[in-house]
Amino acid sequence: PKSAALSLLLRLLGHAALILVSFLMLLPMIWMLSTSLKVSGQEWMFPPQFIPRPVQWRNYIEFMSVLPVPFHRYLINTLTITVFATLGTVLSSSLAAFSFARLRFWGRDRVFFLVISTMMLPGVVTLVPTFLIFRNLNWLNTFLPLTVPYWLGGTAFSVFLMRQFFLSLPYEMDEAARMDGASSFWIYYRIAMPLSGPVLASVVIFQVLDHWNAFMGPLIYLNSMHKYTLSLALRVFQNTRSQRMNYLMAASMVQVLPVIILFFVAQRYFIRGISVTGLAGR
Repeated sequence: PKSAALSLLLRLLGHAALILVSFLMLLPMIWMLSTSLKVSGQEWMFPPQFIPRPVQWRNYIEFMSVLPVPFHRYLINTLTITVFATLGTVLSSSLAAFSFARLRFWGRDRVFFLVISTMMLPGVVTLVPTFLIFRNLNWLNTFLPLTVPYWLGGTAFSVFLMRQFFLSLPYEMDEAARMDGASSFWIYYRIAMPLSGPVLASVVIFQVLDHWNAFMGPLIYLNSMHKYTLSLALRVFQNTRSQRMNYLMAASMVQVLPVIILFFVAQRYFIRGISVTGLAGR
């Protein structure tokens, strides 16, 4: 039938359009990978040569030897900040979200509105006051300004995301647990958190992406090159050896690769977490 043929044609055109858009989105990544494997001098060839000849895998080893500090030090610094800040966000945001969603106290909605309203403030507005606070605490050139605040409430978006999920849980579970003598913390720890795997995965992915790629915070609070993160190391490398584009792209691939792997491994949980919290248009 003509209708079936037309439907098949439209579906094929839709898939072709999606493939084209996907290729355009992946084009910068393809160019970065290709450049990271090129011999010096081939980076600026026109037209671009996407398949390098020969393939120079040694770029991934050689770029580490020209860094002012051993590469593993930058990697350890980035991992330390990312792990501790993410753990703090998950713990403190889940506690705050559980309180806003499952507990009843005076001014709860007003306080939650105040928390959400902080998302409207540009980071530059609070940059100077925050810097002065950390300077008076003698926290400059340490990892504390980049980790401790996330143990004191996490982020407003994480609180909002987890609160939306906790609101979807039936209150009958809380009432049954309280009849058995359970406290609010017991309900949070033994009922709410075990059921919140998808939204926790979403929060973890958002936080890992944020802290792994963070540039402004480490730039402001870290002065010693031995405490630099990967983002700052790439900037230093770009300033000192900007002509070695193949080395720079190799270093960029090393920084981006863990994030890509994390997203593909946790993609199912991430999409499910966004869906169950009502942010997917449902």
